[in-house]
Amino acid sequence: MKITYWSDYACPYCYIAITRLKKAVERVVPPEVVELEMKSFELYPDAPQKVTTTTLARFARKYGLTMEQAEQRIDGISALGRAEGIDFKYATTLNTNMLDAHRLTKLAHSLGNTALEEILFRAYFVDNRVLADHATLRELAAEAGLPAQDIERVLNSNEFADEVRADEDQAAALGVHAVPFFVVDGTYAIEGCQPTSQMVTVL
Repeated sequence: MKITYWSDYACPYCYIAITRLKKAVERVVPPEVVELEMKSFELYPDAPQKVTTTTLARFARKYGLTMEQAEQRIDGISALGRAEGIDFKYATTLNTNMLDAHRLTKLAHSLGNTALEEILFRAYFVDNRVLADHATLRELAAEAGLPAQDIERVLNSNEFADEVRADEDQAAALGVHAVPFFVVDGTYAIEGCQPTSQMVTVL
């Protein structure tokens, strides 16, 4: 079984959904017969390299909410993450551009390594790290087991940027305008952050 999904490290629902999907897989089939393929989808492609605002202010502005309403919604999303066993801290995330994080993910995939995905999600939503910072990315990529020379080569170039854009173009061609979005065996779609039970049904 192959499950392809579009995701972004700045997306709280993506982290929650992939956690639920892995739980669903364990209920339905042996995990070793399932191939998970993450594709890139930047929610904020124009985001700066430096932190310029708080998540609370950005959320309120994006959805036209008061700060109090934004705080309530963010707390609700964090509660969903905590219910999945993640020490979710959405309110204090430090949003920046995610292109380099996605490019390093493509490097990892080219080496048959999928460990970086969970490490980056946890770094952003649990440890509140800045995922545009190259020193941070070097550390996290090394933790995932990527070779130092490959990490440096990618961070000091535009390597894999075309692959990231190709993923986003493919999503657009499929009519995918929001993430997470999962496709099972090229046939069955799971849109959004569905409950684990619903994912089990689809699988």
